Amino acid sequence: MKILFIGDIFASAGRRILAEQLPQITASEGIDLVIANAENAAGGFGLTPLVAEELFSMGIHVLTSGNHIWDKKEITDYLAQQPRLLRPANYADGAPGAGVAIVDAAAGVRCAVINLQGRTHMPPTDCPFRKADEILNALDASIRVRIVDFHAEVTSEKMAMGWYLDGRVSAVIGTHTHIPTADERILPRGTAYQTDVGMTGAYDSVIGVQKDIVLKRFLTSLPVRMEAAKRGVELHAALLDVDEATGLARSIQRYSVSGGY
Repeated sequence: MKILFIGDIFASAGRRILAEQLPQITASEGIDLVIANAENAAGGFGLTPLVAEELFSMGIHVLTSGNHIWDKKEITDYLAQQPRLLRPANYADGAPGAGVAIVDAAAGVRCAVINLQGRTHMPPTDCPFRKADEILNALDASIRVRIVDFHAEVTSEKMAMGWYLDGRVSAVIGTHTHIPTADERILPRGTAYQTDVGMTGAYDSVIGVQKDIVLKRFLTSLPVRMEAAKRGVELHAALLDVDEATGLARSIQRYSVSGGY
């Protein structure tokens, strides 16, 4: 089966290219399941229920997130009501929402999507490695296709998670840093891995934010109001081919499309 994992959707520019390109990508590549990280889809900071519904209407099956999921207060109640929007599973018990979604792909295959968050240079959370063990131990063994969004800052922590879960999940895909890495591969026991899938948004920017604003912050150390950039828009994703019988990956490739604006 074919799975498209879309990198962090950033603001209106990211949503725009998704609306334009996703139907064509899904049809031409024969995509069975679409997953996207959406923690910055509303103005570049957080997510609102309205924006989440807009993204679901485009054909995305599961939305994952990360530390910025809490930026918009109106998302709290929605998280509890919409099981296809995930927050990292290793937030403390009692946090609204869930970190795992079980969905049926277009091919009728039941799939698990798991959202975890790293701890290095990130807000305090429970251990993502132990939380991954807990989730996998509780998962119905018949659900073989298991995709992990590991939302983390440092390369070493992401790579460690890939090795830790090799052979136990179909893919470990990194998000958060907005820069696509060129290290996609199949690990020895059959898990697809990429340190960071990149961003879907404006690349004429500093990780999605207008360049002059970020430069001012670095040059002066003064607080500034971040504004999402709008030019040089690209969609970045990982295209996975997974054996639904074993849950192991056959292939992973970087996938990108330019919006031309």
